[in-house]
Amino acid sequence: MIQFPEESKMYEERGFAARVGFGENPALLIIDFIKGFTDTECPLGSNLDVQVENTAKLLRIFREKSLPVHFTTTAYDPEMISAGIFVKKVPSLAHLKLGSKWVEIDERLKPQNGEVVWIKHYASAFFGTSLSSALLAKRIDTLLITGCTTSGCVRASAVDACQHGFRTMVVRDCVGDRSNYAHEANLFDLNAKYADVVSLEEAIEYLSKLSK
Repeated sequence: MIQFPEESKMYEERGFAARVGFGENPALLIIDFIKGFTDTECPLGSNLDVQVENTAKLLRIFREKSLPVHFTTTAYDPEMISAGIFVKKVPSLAHLKLGSKWVEIDERLKPQNGEVVWIKHYASAFFGTSLSSALLAKRIDTLLITGCTTSGCVRASAVDACQHGFRTMVVRDCVGDRSNYAHEANLFDLNAKYADVVSLEEAIEYLSKLSK
């Protein structure tokens, strides 16, 4: 774990990094733990075994308590029209075409009936989807975020979650990135401005205290 002691002190002195805290009605958002990102045979992939296993622990608790679970995948039409300018910046996105195995959710986290898989085209789980409306319809006030990558889709989704008014909890042990430097720097910045970065233990303790 990379530490930023000087920056942390400066941020706290200037009124950043306060804690929002957990609410009463949580949902789990599992971002892009798809085969294209968790299998190193795909150019987009990296070893995220630990993060997937930790997310599976959290997922089991949500299912045991019958709490809402949402997944995302990133997938495009065969001609990549829906990828817009994004694919010009990241040509490897061409691997993520509808029907390809790479856009499927990792088998270790296979969705069950009643769990939505949102198809997105860009970084944020909220952009171009009805995720916010679905959460608000269930009176969700707290969003626990897991997935990949920390510097990309996790970050964008956490920022949007904050902007949509949710108590945003990024579970440190359940998110990962191709670059550890990008991972740590983005967790630091998210915790300073947009979300509470919490441990898996904190998340489990919170869920254990819920009545339902």
